Amino acid sequence: MLNPRLPALALLLLAGCVAPDQPPQGYATLPNDAVVGAGDPTRAAIIGTAYAFATPTTLAGQPAAAARAVANFEYLATELPYGPRWRGFTGTTGPDFAAGLAELRPAIGIAPNAPAQPVVQALYTASRALNAGDQPAAERALSVPIFPAGGAATLRRLAALPPLPRVAAATARAAQELDRQDRLGSPRGGGGGGGGGGGGRT
Repeated sequence: MLNPRLPALALLLLAGCVAPDQPPQGYATLPNDAVVGAGDPTRAAIIGTAYAFATPTTLAGQPAAAARAVANFEYLATELPYGPRWRGFTGTTGPDFAAGLAELRPAIGIAPNAPAQPVVQALYTASRALNAGDQPAAERALSVPIFPAGGAATLRRLAALPPLPRVAAATARAAQELDRQDRLGSPRGGGGGGGGGGGGRT
């Protein structure tokens, strides 16, 4: 006989009230050039995405910068809700980033079931190519199945991002949580780590 509690549990999981053990899109890491120097890639991604999506005019007509911001958001959506280092963050972090990801991927043209790591890699590759003045290489980087619209169309979308209020809200709250942890002196909010190895998975 079917346990009558199972449907309710399923609804809770779908609502984000009960987080799975691992991100649905898989874990991701950031490349070595995600941050200049010896900085902390995750902290830099939190601060950078919060600024970028709070002031979208800085990304208008800048597909290279937009690609990095989107890649960083994809990474944060796997790291902050699931990385042990960030357990001090508020419990709304997971639902916030899940809602942001559901808004961001259709806007860019990222396949909804795409694993996060190849998305991050492709966007960073495209950003590097654009910064080097190699538009064809950037298009090739995004001409893979996880970007169904193709490279040229995806770059056009990156150059003209629509309003993304859920993305902006998620990144703003993450920045607030980072600041709160810093003020509390929490080791989870400061120090090295992140990026290359995330939160030290267990």
